[in-house]
Amino acid sequence: MDVKNSILETIGNTPMIRLNRITADFPCEVYAKVEYFNPGNSVKDRMALKMIEVAEQEGKLKPGGTIIECTSGNTGMGLALTAIIKGYKCIFTTTDKQSKEKIDILKALGAEVIVCPTNVEPEDPRSYYSVAKRLAQEIPNSFHCNQYDNLANRLAHYESTGPEIWRQTEGKITHLVCTAGTGGTITGTAQYLKEKNKAIQVWAIDVYGSLLTKYFRTGIIDMNEVHPYVSEGFGEDFVPQNYDMSVIDHFEQVTDKDGAVMARRLAKEEGLFCGYSAGSCLQGLMQLKDRLKPGDLVVCILHDHGSRYVAKIYNDQWMLERGFLDVKTFKDVVSARGIMKIITVEPEQTVSEAVMLMKKYDIENIPVIDDGEPVGSISEGGLFQKIFDNPEIKHSKIKDVLEPPLPIVAFDTPVEKLRNYITKDNGAVLARDEAGNYHIITKYDLIHSLGN
Repeated sequence: MDVKNSILETIGNTPMIRLNRITADFPCEVYAKVEYFNPGNSVKDRMALKMIEVAEQEGKLKPGGTIIECTSGNTGMGLALTAIIKGYKCIFTTTDKQSKEKIDILKALGAEVIVCPTNVEPEDPRSYYSVAKRLAQEIPNSFHCNQYDNLANRLAHYESTGPEIWRQTEGKITHLVCTAGTGGTITGTAQYLKEKNKAIQVWAIDVYGSLLTKYFRTGIIDMNEVHPYVSEGFGEDFVPQNYDMSVIDHFEQVTDKDGAVMARRLAKEEGLFCGYSAGSCLQGLMQLKDRLKPGDLVVCILHDHGSRYVAKIYNDQWMLERGFLDVKTFKDVVSARGIMKIITVEPEQTVSEAVMLMKKYDIENIPVIDDGEPVGSISEGGLFQKIFDNPEIKHSKIKDVLEPPLPIVAFDTPVEKLRNYITKDNGAVLARDEAGNYHIITKYDLIHSLGN
């Protein structure tokens, strides 16, 4: 029978998938090595298993022991899966910038997770590096994996990721593009590929706020380069021992915003629901597009799955709060046309007064306000039918011909979402600004804004 003895036997042999739309204007083929097909949904499954196997071989991890590691989430996932099958306990330290989904997943697999502050020096006793080291010293029969300096990390990719890429491209690969974090994936893969063809270009993608790029270019560890960033899974504030900079040809930095936006494009345009580092990897390649030529074959490593970032880069509100979404909002439309006092009527006014206002201001929808709050609305279309059926109704009170209130949305609602409220039967929508004043957007305003 074609079966696996455990989940660990499904690690590796991930697919190579051609990118078609985002890279349509590239002079060459671009392929993605999609690592979320690993059982733990990330490339880190490979090195997690390898670190444990090497530790067992060297006698550093004994039956019933405890695996300790500092992780942004993905390595922890791989280690947790390995621990379940091999019978180990797990304690992970992580940072407070990591997504809640990652932490919840680790706990679901039986791991203990300790959250530490992000913005402290690696040597600070509160850092997730330091806490992991301390726990390894205090807990008997424990093993601190230390993925940053454990060379089994890059060995895993030398033995698996590199050979897979070489085989899948039939040795035609000319460029490897990969985000740079612990250094294991890019270094191990590059070492293998460079042994096969030393002309292969290896491009590392870094984030602003990491010191790796300057270190690569100058050999200087400059802590002035380090500042907080929200990108997850790559970039460092020190240089892990897994790096062999001699097999890397170029470092390229990308912004938090560009990486997040590109990840969303991968999902919408290629059907690849990937994590933050995958978006950053492809964004870095976009910035280097002019270096490519016909006949080149580029492979990008897409590290993990988008399910761990649903509350962040795939959440519109999170993106809007950080200015990452270049979208128009209700507020933008109102500001673009100029702030104008909203035309309203009261329930006790007459229908003829409302009709006069519609003619005077050339509007089709008027909110009905009572004591400062919307209680209904009237529309040109609704009044037309009523007046046509009974001309005398123009002398009636507005409260007698009241239509439902116009929908009310948040002032920062994206324009794209307003189409859910403005329909054939409902021609306008309201929102209240920071000062508490109501504003209106009509079907015409929406069409005009989308056309600009």
